[in-house]
Amino acid sequence: MDGVRSPIPRFRGRSRRCLVGALTGLLLILSSLPAASEPAGGAPVRGSAYMGIGVLAHDGDTGTRPPAAARASQTEGVDVSSHQGDVDWQTLWDSGTKWAYTKATEGTYYTNPYFTQQYDGSYGIGMVRGAYHFATPDTTGGAAQADWFVDHGGGWSQDGKTLPGALDIEWNPYGDACYGKSQSGMVGWIRDFLDRYKARTGRDAVIYTATNWWIQCTGDHTGFGTTNPLWIARYASTVGPLPAGWSSYTMWQYTSSGRTVGDHDRFNGSQDSLRDFASAEDPAVVQGSSDSR
Repeated sequence: MDGVRSPIPRFRGRSRRCLVGALTGLLLILSSLPAASEPAGGAPVRGSAYMGIGVLAHDGDTGTRPPAAARASQTEGVDVSSHQGDVDWQTLWDSGTKWAYTKATEGTYYTNPYFTQQYDGSYGIGMVRGAYHFATPDTTGGAAQADWFVDHGGGWSQDGKTLPGALDIEWNPYGDACYGKSQSGMVGWIRDFLDRYKARTGRDAVIYTATNWWIQCTGDHTGFGTTNPLWIARYASTVGPLPAGWSSYTMWQYTSSGRTVGDHDRFNGSQDSLRDFASAEDPAVVQGSSDSR
């Protein structure tokens, strides 16, 4: 028996190699499949959404811009996300851009890797700045997403330089336009987000949306206009009709093709009014002027 070799070690080695090979093949197959949370057909990767991604796809861009007379009474701003990378804040400041919003979070699964450079950089150059959250009501509840937002850069301080957090609620770039929710379900989700944000920060969040989406996915709900400032999205020479509940807008994203950074915005008031809005010293400023043309 001493001269007989046991075949077991050789059998085990061959089995191990076969098992490793089979697992490697399986992993290669799985890696080529779309993620389970993503719809097929070239949908963007989760986390890559930005303010206006659905607006541009559904409402388009007319190519026209606000007339100079309208721009003179309003204050220029910009919104950025990871798509812009490190932003040239000095160039934006020199061109007349005085406020900025930076994407902080999405759902409860994403934080912007460029947030510090963008959020602190705009503040450092002298801008009034804020953070926004891209809502994904199909992944987690509104309160949970508000917590994620506040915990990852979406807070507010009454320093006259920090704008209230903004909820970016628009067409779903990853699937169903209304995130699979009924109109009443969507209103409930938005309310849960806004209530938790107010409880955490003491400030009412801004609602960024487009009129057509609001009609389609909330049934043109009227219940937020007296408390939450409106940031309307429409790439045209006028803001057009506003969502129900608001008689005026506070901010307007008017283009997705601006200089230096694509997405540009107008605050519906002077730079002094902008700082009042940031510090909440004048509640009337929340609604901006009565011009909603």
